[in-house]
Amino acid sequence: MHISQVLDKVEAGDIALPEFQRGYVWTRDQVRGFFQSLYRGYPIGGFLTWSTKADSVQTRGGDSGRDGTIHLLLDGQQRVTTLYGVTRGRPPEFFEGNASALTGLHFHLDTEVFEFYAPAKMKDNPVWVDVTALFLNGLGSQLLAVTELASGDAGRQATYIERLNRITQIKDRNVHIDEVTGEDKTIDVVVQIFNRVNSGGTKLTKGDLALATICAAWPAARPTMNKALEEWAAAGFSFKLDWLLRNVNAVLTGEAQFSKLADVEVSAFRSGLSETIDAVSYLLNALGGRLGLDHGAVLNGRVAFPVMSRLLHKHGGRFPDAMSRDRLFYWYVHSSLWGRHTGATETYLNQDLEAVDEGGVDQLISVLRRSRGGRLVVEPDDFVGSSMGSRFYPLLYMLTRVHSAQDFVSGVPLRAGMLGRLSSLQVHHIFPKALLYKQDYSRADVNAVANFCFLTQDTNLKIGAREPAEYLEEIESRMPGALASQWIPMDRDLWQVSAYHDFLAARRELLARAANDFLQGLHDGPYPAAVADARPATGATLPPVAPPGTARADAAEEVPGLGALLAEASEADLVAPELDSEVSDPATGAAIVVAAAYWPLGLRAEGGVPIVLAPDMTEEEQAALEAGDYRIFHSTDALRAHIRNLRAED
Repeated sequence: MHISQVLDKVEAGDIALPEFQRGYVWTRDQVRGFFQSLYRGYPIGGFLTWSTKADSVQTRGGDSGRDGTIHLLLDGQQRVTTLYGVTRGRPPEFFEGNASALTGLHFHLDTEVFEFYAPAKMKDNPVWVDVTALFLNGLGSQLLAVTELASGDAGRQATYIERLNRITQIKDRNVHIDEVTGEDKTIDVVVQIFNRVNSGGTKLTKGDLALATICAAWPAARPTMNKALEEWAAAGFSFKLDWLLRNVNAVLTGEAQFSKLADVEVSAFRSGLSETIDAVSYLLNALGGRLGLDHGAVLNGRVAFPVMSRLLHKHGGRFPDAMSRDRLFYWYVHSSLWGRHTGATETYLNQDLEAVDEGGVDQLISVLRRSRGGRLVVEPDDFVGSSMGSRFYPLLYMLTRVHSAQDFVSGVPLRAGMLGRLSSLQVHHIFPKALLYKQDYSRADVNAVANFCFLTQDTNLKIGAREPAEYLEEIESRMPGALASQWIPMDRDLWQVSAYHDFLAARRELLARAANDFLQGLHDGPYPAAVADARPATGATLPPVAPPGTARADAAEEVPGLGALLAEASEADLVAPELDSEVSDPATGAAIVVAAAYWPLGLRAEGGVPIVLAPDMTEEEQAALEAGDYRIFHSTDALRAHIRNLRAED
């Protein structure tokens, strides 16, 4: 069948999309590459359809409204949609996705490459031909332009015409269509076929495959989920369907794997989806109100939502009390900062879901603390990262909101009602970019998170690119306290461009102190006056759940020589280790190995290189520990020799 005939059938509704199919997901690069293959005559594969009664199945975009037989596309949606969208200038009726991937495709007459419209090089440049316009208006519409472009060169004109003709002939290309037919091909059978056909490569996610089965029995599942996603997007939060499905899965099964949905009845899924949508909205409202995370650009840690949704499910959809809410948000922020769920997502989600079911928020925090070596503290150097892609950029925004940091010119606290969306709230470089680049500072230095603060658009424009030594002094005299509210070091010497690195270091200290104070407040709740002085100093290491060395009293007996080693370390006034403890990748938070003994801050009280005693480990674990700058010992004898060397140095 010719491609044009396939597209005509799509136009007429003879070929449609079953509701269990996912939406359009191709990128512009994939569209461009697909048309490059078509132009060169490369194989593009065939299509697979299911021939069934039109009134027996739900199609994308609603009922087909047709009598008789309809052909539902099981394999080839992305290719058919691309062909239809580019050649017809609009997406098909069943389209669900980003239409910009189908608009603006152009062809270069000389280089024979396809690219999407870029005004700087394509505007008023006749060598670039609009592919959609060519299909809609035909080859004749381009003849005058080609004649003028290759004026006086008949050979070049012929070449251009041949190339354009090759594009228009794409619609005449034959494609093979396999058809699934027969009364025995029920919706369940067809979904199995669909899953097998689409399970290879990266065509479908696990969530797509799970949802296909659900949609076969409940066609409204995808539209219901998409409606929720659209409502959240309108409020500034952009989530993917897979993400919502992961939340539903956690609520219903307490597991992270999508395969668990296979055991969920449709009626249970319907009620679970409704509950999950309510839970996510509830969480977004709470995060915006309590932490100031009121739009998607500052909402890190999205993978942690299934865990929080599960906890709400355990308590009837609401937080049982304010303390539970704050401690959950303490866990949420820290899990985001340390990349708890990066890498092996399902593994760590399952650990946390199990923790929620077994011990609630307290167990969650305990698991996270163990994965961090007993240490949940923000250090000044954590703010070294640059750009808005840093995990600590949302933390800076959160601190600005929860501490009601003041605008520099108006002095008005930067609250939610005034700030609104990110477009209304502008990131201000305290040391202007142009000024720093002029002094040869690197891009990473210029865009350091510690050089950011948030201001109203009006204030940002008024400050412009003025030198900090000038405008900061003016702000302090006009609005005393505004600078301190944004954690600006008040040492005037640090406001000089020549002292920029010292300024960053000083501000990182202030930001870390503010972060630890707020997060500890979330964890502990209001302190009675009598115990206020007993709180750990800002930036100090928080104690682990159990005192060091007591997590498992029998652990020392399981490793030959460990008991004697610990006694010798104690005699030398060295820090007690954590026993039988997980050691994690400092960058991702992923567990690397369970150490027999672990000194996360080194052997001495004043700190040092983390020490790991792990007699048995693989080469991969060894490499991961070395990459994380851990000092590794494989035997108690080797570590004892190291301790004796330390004592000799003393």
